[in-house]
Amino acid sequence: MRFLSMVLAVLSLPCACVAAARSQTPEKLQFDASVPRERQIELAMSAAPAEVAAKATIYVLGHAGYEKARDGSNGFTCLVAREYVTTQEPECFDAEGSATLLQVDLRREELRAQGKSEAEIAADHDEGYRAGRFVAPRKPGICYMLSSENWVFDPSQKKVIHFPGHLMFYAPYMTARDLGYEGEAVLPYLVAPGTPETLMIVVPESQTDHNHSAKNGSHSHR
Repeated sequence: MRFLSMVLAVLSLPCACVAAARSQTPEKLQFDASVPRERQIELAMSAAPAEVAAKATIYVLGHAGYEKARDGSNGFTCLVAREYVTTQEPECFDAEGSATLLQVDLRREELRAQGKSEAEIAADHDEGYRAGRFVAPRKPGICYMLSSENWVFDPSQKKVIHFPGHLMFYAPYMTARDLGYEGEAVLPYLVAPGTPETLMIVVPESQTDHNHSAKNGSHSHR
């Protein structure tokens, strides 16, 4: 992957240290089924390098949940995920992520379309793993999240923030202790540590803001 050489030097860069994260949300940020199909496709494809997105399967959000907009040929799947209804998270999973983590995203929006509460969706999520409907990634892999239009929830600020494009690598059940830390892991940054959906995040150097006096942000995903 052409991005790999660029990011190896910053493999230890935690999201909490990326000054490019911004706490201001756009006045009219809204991603739901009312967003035009072509705009949804554009956002979904912005998650990955052009040569990957061009051959990926694409999903768009409809009134009954996600709908397949086109079939791909490279095993990747791109869509705009929403951890919360207030977030906008273009993602592009490789084949392993498409078979595992993507299924969680699809189920979440299926239940939202049915009018289920976020508490009911969270309970279904947990039961899905217990029952084996959802499984953790079974081998290493990548989810591209390189879009400049990532709006994610920051648990430290308890608000939606803009976050720069980044790469996510599957690290199921990894914790700070696995990385040699006694407390919270900061190098590299882990999302959802100790769970089937643990991800190790890397921010390419070109995506970071060189103004290091800006306020840092952190990334809650999944």
